[in-house]
Amino acid sequence: MTVTSTLSLGDPLESARTATAEMLQNRERTFSLPQAFYNDERLFQIDIQEIFHKEWLIAGMTCEIPAKGNYLTLQIGNNPIIVIRGAEGVIHAFHNVCRHRGSRLCTSDKGKVAKLVCPYHQWTYELDGRLLFAGAEMGADFNLADYGLKPVNCKSAGGYIFVSLAENPPAIDEFLATLAHYMEPYDMENTKVAVQTTLLEKANWKLVMENNRECYHCNGSHPELLNTLLEWDDVTDPRATQAFKDQVAECTTRWDKDNIPYAHASFGLRNRIVRMPLLKGTVSMTMDGKPGSRKLMGRITDPDLGSMRILHLPHSWNHCMGDHMIVFTVWPISAQETLVTTKWLVHKDAVEGVDYDPENLRKVWDATNDQDRRLAEENQRGINSSAYQPGPYSKTYEFGVVNFIDWYSERMLANLDAAPAAYLRGVTAQ
Repeated sequence: MTVTSTLSLGDPLESARTATAEMLQNRERTFSLPQAFYNDERLFQIDIQEIFHKEWLIAGMTCEIPAKGNYLTLQIGNNPIIVIRGAEGVIHAFHNVCRHRGSRLCTSDKGKVAKLVCPYHQWTYELDGRLLFAGAEMGADFNLADYGLKPVNCKSAGGYIFVSLAENPPAIDEFLATLAHYMEPYDMENTKVAVQTTLLEKANWKLVMENNRECYHCNGSHPELLNTLLEWDDVTDPRATQAFKDQVAECTTRWDKDNIPYAHASFGLRNRIVRMPLLKGTVSMTMDGKPGSRKLMGRITDPDLGSMRILHLPHSWNHCMGDHMIVFTVWPISAQETLVTTKWLVHKDAVEGVDYDPENLRKVWDATNDQDRRLAEENQRGINSSAYQPGPYSKTYEFGVVNFIDWYSERMLANLDAAPAAYLRGVTAQ
């Protein structure tokens, strides 16, 4: 069955929400989505409202705000957010909006402050969001306690900082506890961002994620990545060879000895953690497969840890090796524009130019990211055509894409409060 878009250019947003729910309820689940999901600005706004404003997002890494007063900022749709470390190491998140007349408080990507001071009229806030000063101009009866910063849900685990704009965000604590366990060997409080890049892709954010969720395209597009990467996520993958299964058995024996977590852990379709070997004879995602940093992370002594892959929907994938790790986050800008941020992390005591070369660290994924950008942009150009209609996914090579679209559809319908119980049972049982 082919599902076509029922959105009309004249539809108001509420009608678009109804049409969105209908298309998802009637879609063919092993086919790509109707065109409007990839290029319609009203549907993009629904994505922002019902996915990016309601799900947990990775705001950054705890090592980026190591001390009291360190902050980072981000943008979620039209919402500027500040994440800051306060007293006793507590991490807070707030809307980066002054309670006076709405100016942004912090205008830099990162920084360090003693207090949060609005640059417009100098209203001053404590690091925990309390308003400390508004000036005598506000009058004697002005109550500072009524105008603290508006908080954002914030949790941290395993070196990651998660935020959610939802009033009642989805449950995540079980995943965070598991993440903390799997990240323990890396001692993430003692890491640093060695390199960071941001790439603008002229494609819908779902196309960026779909491209990431399969390696069907890898042989034809990613020679640098395939110097080290084995595409299988588990020995249960129907395409996994016996040689791969034997390699996994040999590696897990060593990892057990060093108390390195590796078993596949999944939390519905939203989150997954699994450690898989890299190509035999390689230990890191560098051009030659050798360590990108001489100083290994945390308590790790064996660089041959393969890659621990962490998936967090809607917008992040990660590779954690013995010498460094890579964190990718996807940020929708418009219906056909997406920012992809990549961070390479190393031990905080690793010395640039001595222990690691930033250019060597980033070379594989710089090439891969740019290749993926071109693929996603060409995908977008084709989807914009009047000839586009949803096409079938491979149930073996593209099962990860099917899982992503299932998760997206489930969450969108649930957040729109439009999902029939039978539909949700059918999706979550996959």
